[in-house]
Amino acid sequence: MPVIEPPDGLPPPPDFFPQGTAMSTLSSVSRAATAAAQPADALNASLNLAGRLALAALFLPAGLNKISGFEGTVGYIASAGLPLATLGAVIAIVVEVIGGLALIAGFRTRITALMLAAFTLVATVIFHAWWSVPADQAFVQQLMFFKNVGVIGGLLALAAAAPGAWSLDARRA
Repeated sequence: MPVIEPPDGLPPPPDFFPQGTAMSTLSSVSRAATAAAQPADALNASLNLAGRLALAALFLPAGLNKISGFEGTVGYIASAGLPLATLGAVIAIVVEVIGGLALIAGFRTRITALMLAAFTLVATVIFHAWWSVPADQAFVQQLMFFKNVGVIGGLLALAAAAPGAWSLDARRA
């Protein structure tokens, strides 16, 4: 950055942070904090990416499996008593595949995470209602229900944390 000299005849500007003053100390602390934050930023970026990949590992394969087993997916949805099972299967595939890919890329991460959380909540209540199944099925359904509650929590945390530095969202900002 170029040094700006005062016009002829004017005194030089005052030194706003002379050595040994409180402000010069604060300025030094600020530089040290910035330097210390760089490894933390890399750690945050890598943890955020790992979290997005872990969540996508649930949704993307589930959506792809629904494509390859489309008739079975439609039958399962219909067996839950839902109308328009074919449309429901198509919606599930679109949400899971596109949502999974968006998480991997970090594209529109906040809205994607919120959309997947809402989708997971609805699917959890409909398909893992452990309180309404026979006793011999209740344990597995309860396990699936609370696993999905944990997934919803992870998605909400991701929505709150934003996409992270290693994402398409960060590049667009």
